[in-house]
Amino acid sequence: MSVLAPEPSVSSFSASQHGSVSPWRLSVAPMMDWTDHHCRYFHRLLSSKALLYTEMVTTGALIHGDVARHLRFNAEEHPVALQLGGSEQADLAHCARLGEQWAYDEINLNCGCPSERVQRGAFGACLMNEPQLVADCVKAMVDVVSIPVTVKHRIGIDKGESYEFVRDFVGTVSEAGCNTFVVHARNAWLKGLSPKENREVPPLRYELVHRLKAEFPDLCIAVNGGITSSVQVAEQLGQLDGVMIGREAYHNPWWLAEWDETFYGAVPGELSRESVEAQMVDYMAREAAAHGTPWSSIARHMLGLRHGLPGARRWRQVWSDHKLKALHPRDVMVLAHESAQKSA
Repeated sequence: MSVLAPEPSVSSFSASQHGSVSPWRLSVAPMMDWTDHHCRYFHRLLSSKALLYTEMVTTGALIHGDVARHLRFNAEEHPVALQLGGSEQADLAHCARLGEQWAYDEINLNCGCPSERVQRGAFGACLMNEPQLVADCVKAMVDVVSIPVTVKHRIGIDKGESYEFVRDFVGTVSEAGCNTFVVHARNAWLKGLSPKENREVPPLRYELVHRLKAEFPDLCIAVNGGITSSVQVAEQLGQLDGVMIGREAYHNPWWLAEWDETFYGAVPGELSRESVEAQMVDYMAREAAAHGTPWSSIARHMLGLRHGLPGARRWRQVWSDHKLKALHPRDVMVLAHESAQKSA
């Protein structure tokens, strides 16, 4: 039986270890209804290095809908990846080309979403049952774009626990030109669980993701699922090329402010919660002037900014109060701080 080397602690990630850093070293997961371009702008204020993903955009939405509405983003968001949902080669090729034209840095194919709506569209996690189809879809995109085409997937479907299932999936798809796989270390149960339950009930099996990296050392393998601390990130980076963070990044966004220094060796900056909030207020004003966007549509993404601080609850309540929507966001910020100080 082989013995694994001790896994590194956070403190072991010195600046000298970041000389050759994978673009996928740390990323924020695509999350439906959450990681829109306002959310990504906010996250970029906290980390200049992490890779940011869009919400999943279906090929149908791009082909038949408002392309600008789905693909518009702020230049400050780079590096930013477009996640597509679909299973028709021609449609995916067309949408990948659109993504490159709109200056995205990566195209990612969703092979991990377990929702019934996605299954009815014959894409998402159910595609893992058809690795050759996924390979054909990947090749169709690789052939028409010059940016990376990547795949996000699960370790298995339903209650099957075979490592060979995910190994063969990765092997087949990699032959089509995909060199990067983001692996959610849980199975996707296609029946009987909600998407939320699918993020919590199927057991985490990081060891299968580690086996993939050992078997495919030339591929970039990143892990997703259940990772909520820098210690856990460091442990995974001891064996893998990257870590993707989901809900914890959204609910506790100030964590992102540690990432550049801890995992990229960046020089510590003078970032503060107050300065980030002020920059978001300026952004809200610009978006309102340019696009008529109500500040509440943007503020919802930063409600976790003061997570764990005294007065955070009252601060959130003010920023969530739609009765204040007629006010300038700068005035709302003043009220939020006053309220937080009174309740602290």
